[in-house]
Amino acid sequence: MRAQGNMAALAGGSLVEALGPREASAAAHALSLPPEAYGNDPRVEAAWAAKAFQHAQVYYNLISSVDPRFLNLTKTDDLIYSEFRKAFPDLKIDLLDEEDLKSEPAKEKWRPFCMQFDGVVEDFNYGTLLRLDCSKEYTEENTIFATRIQFFAIEIARNREGYNCAVYTRSRKADAGSKEANST
Repeated sequence: MRAQGNMAALAGGSLVEALGPREASAAAHALSLPPEAYGNDPRVEAAWAAKAFQHAQVYYNLISSVDPRFLNLTKTDDLIYSEFRKAFPDLKIDLLDEEDLKSEPAKEKWRPFCMQFDGVVEDFNYGTLLRLDCSKEYTEENTIFATRIQFFAIEIARNREGYNCAVYTRSRKADAGSKEANST
């Protein structure tokens, strides 16, 4: 399922900002409770969506500013990458097919991969946003929800295998073009 609804709202500003102080405080409190303590509270869903979107923005800005081949996203990048490529040696990561993450056969393969990082990667199973086409930005059409460890595995591989360099290169060219335009 693509990240819909909240993506459009988030594009214009943070949902957390849209919440008043009382609502933001209630959402923050709810996020600190164990999962079984709350149901489908829209304030909690808005807070999670806002957090995931902010993470996506920070990450995209990072790979736009720094050569992604030299980035470390976690203390365990080497382990994540080697286990990922052992489990998914042929997974096409530059242009993901949503079925490779969300279909029942894919979930059966991803589950043991993800679970090995329980206690190794903090919040390994939290929801995050993942770009389908790594050469493009986070948009509603190009984004799906994934677990944090899936995000790390795929983005570490994209960085190490050079796929995210397109974002960095495009950003550098845009910066050079704006500097040149400003100097004339």
